Amino acid sequence: MKFSRQIAGRLVRHIGVAMLALPALALANADVEKNIANSKNWATQAGDMFNQRYSKLNQITKSNVGKMQVAWTFSTGVLRGHEGSPLVVDGVMYLHSPFPNKVFALDVETQKILWKYEPKQDQSVIAVMCCDTVNRGLAYAEGKVFLQQADTTLVALDSKTGKVVWTVKNGDPKVGATNTNAPHVFKDKVITGISGGEFGVRGFLAAYNIKDGKLAWKGFSTGPDEEMLMDPAKTMTWTDGKMAPVGKDSSLKTWKGDQWKIGGGTTWGWYSYDKATNAVYYGTGNPSTWNPSQRPGDNKWSMSIWSRDVDTGKVNWVYQMTPYDEWDFDGINEMILADINVKGKPTKALVHFDRNGFAYTLDRVTGALLVAEKYDPKVNWATHVDMKTGRPQVVAKYSTAQNGADVNTKGICPAALGSKDQQPASYDPNTKLFYVPTNHVCMDYEPFKVEYTAGQPYVGATLSMYPTPGSHGGMGNFIAWDAGTGKIVQTKAEKFSVWSGSLNTAGGISCYGTLEGYLKCVDAKDINKELFKFKTPSGIIGNVFTYEHKGKQYVGVFSGIGGWAGIGMAAGIDPEKSTEGLGAVGGYKELSQYTELGGSLTVFALPN
Repeated sequence: MKFSRQIAGRLVRHIGVAMLALPALALANADVEKNIANSKNWATQAGDMFNQRYSKLNQITKSNVGKMQVAWTFSTGVLRGHEGSPLVVDGVMYLHSPFPNKVFALDVETQKILWKYEPKQDQSVIAVMCCDTVNRGLAYAEGKVFLQQADTTLVALDSKTGKVVWTVKNGDPKVGATNTNAPHVFKDKVITGISGGEFGVRGFLAAYNIKDGKLAWKGFSTGPDEEMLMDPAKTMTWTDGKMAPVGKDSSLKTWKGDQWKIGGGTTWGWYSYDKATNAVYYGTGNPSTWNPSQRPGDNKWSMSIWSRDVDTGKVNWVYQMTPYDEWDFDGINEMILADINVKGKPTKALVHFDRNGFAYTLDRVTGALLVAEKYDPKVNWATHVDMKTGRPQVVAKYSTAQNGADVNTKGICPAALGSKDQQPASYDPNTKLFYVPTNHVCMDYEPFKVEYTAGQPYVGATLSMYPTPGSHGGMGNFIAWDAGTGKIVQTKAEKFSVWSGSLNTAGGISCYGTLEGYLKCVDAKDINKELFKFKTPSGIIGNVFTYEHKGKQYVGVFSGIGGWAGIGMAAGIDPEKSTEGLGAVGGYKELSQYTELGGSLTVFALPN
């Protein structure tokens, strides 16, 4: 018995040591996880924390979706671009609007307004919002609704009453800093970013405590290692075909003098979270100015994919997609996390459809580059991505840095708004494919010298946009993509860019909206098989979502033309001023023949 007790004691000690050696199991926010687990809800902007935009609801299927009818509608009372989507949590819908950033709580049974919040913001903030007065949505957790206002105020509202619980200022509009992104709740923090790359704002990601709004950490996109929360010896990047430490002053060495202080790299896109790695994944935007000749160097870490520890903000790894950006190919598009086979190997992947026209598949644990291929065959500014260096191989004739001269470089594909902008793609675990709303647009790009003045535009380029020549004549495609091989599986052509976030469901459908205002649902296995089509009151740049109430499934989407593609209509710009709106006004001037301003939610269901 004594020998047995000794063995038992040793076993206990060994087990204790072994458990200490294991990494602590990270926990996501318990309330958010509970709400996501209930598929009747649409509890986050993407429906989950992996940004998959997939619902397990299956009442509406590819065999009956064609019978959907309008169940109800709701007007926000604002006539600007409506991006993002409402949230639905336990029978209450939380809606947002563009500036002035109203918030409504509705009873989904009666559509009665339970409460309304309308902040008082200085109208001057509109003048420093780059590409319309959009807002991409709310977050919900622990009885609070989180709103990121245009004037950079982050607000926590009581979900029952709409009363303000706390507020915090995230930036300074006087220097061009604004917010258009949706806040995201991961663990005990609200994560938000900043807009203003066109005003020389220096980008960052910030985490605030859910309980009281106090700043937990703030990591910049450019500058000294300590301000980026980057350990030169531990933060990894893709180098020479493998992951290696970034090294000391990895950002500072790639900027001329102090240009990094007004270097852009803003963070107005979508964020994802994996509790297994305890990391938040996101992208950074363009370097400032748009004139590349004024900022020689790789301009790290603009145009990059990041993995940060949610608790501390420390950077795990970072990968730059477009060093020394010459085309405004912001890297802010969503990072979709999915466990897929990559070239036959099971992989915890991160999939990103970049503005630059390349779709990237990375190992989200290590940051290793696995796949980088064009998701629009007409992309021409680079031939391919060198898989050893991770750098795109630029075609000289499409470079906009022409020996420092102001040269109008013509025929660049894609245009600055990218093969895809912020409109999020979806992933279907049944087909193992990604469903991607895309732009099919090219541009002429002429840089010019510009001086930095705080609060004034710091662009330095004139653009003209147009449909991709020698193609189907339209400005958009909806595609199905295999991220394991880097290949387009199917393509569905559209007249205008598909600027709506897509949705896939267990019913075998994939739904998206068009700039003319159509909500469309297609067969997930054959996206050219259009099953449903309905013209909503205005062009759709919102994201399709779904929820269930009292045993009935609903599908909804915002309509309200605007955003970059619709800025001409939203801001009332003369369509003949083709280079206005950073080049989009001329490219999309036909839109006014198909839709008009609006601001409403349309909700569909099967007939009783």
